[in-house]
Amino acid sequence: MNDWQRKSPLDWETYVNKLVKVAAVEKHEYEGWVLTVDPVSASIVLATFLEKEKVSVLVVLGHAVQEVEILKEGDDEMKQRLSCIFAPEESKAYSPQELEKRKNDLKTWLETNHIPVTEEGESGRMLCVAGVLTIDPPYGPEECSSSNEIILSRVQGLIQGYLE
Repeated sequence: MNDWQRKSPLDWETYVNKLVKVAAVEKHEYEGWVLTVDPVSASIVLATFLEKEKVSVLVVLGHAVQEVEILKEGDDEMKQRLSCIFAPEESKAYSPQELEKRKNDLKTWLETNHIPVTEEGESGRMLCVAGVLTIDPPYGPEECSSSNEIILSRVQGLIQGYLE
């Protein structure tokens, strides 16, 4: 086990959102912004921004890491860019105000149709239907989840009809 693998998750977290240079076995060097570090394997996930908003993602396996040097701290804009890399396309298209409006409109429509709905999760972002189905932002049929397939398909159909 190398020094990098012996670090704790709290130590690894200090590298997230920073531009680093990773020295790996066989004299390989990698440079990129740290998206995350896997707490089990100590592997580092690096992102590099290419032209035309394209992103290259590289994983350096934890056992191969010899040294990690921080080159630059990430500013707020860079942290935002990094956090959006794996976000679904649909959620990027809506501002927080638009998402709030979509949630409130859907909730009102469900209540008008006598379907019990509550707001749950962090800051009430998730809608919960009858305690058995959840709807995440941006509040479309694809964002519904439930272990009851019958309820899931019926509510998805209702939301699809509402959106059309």
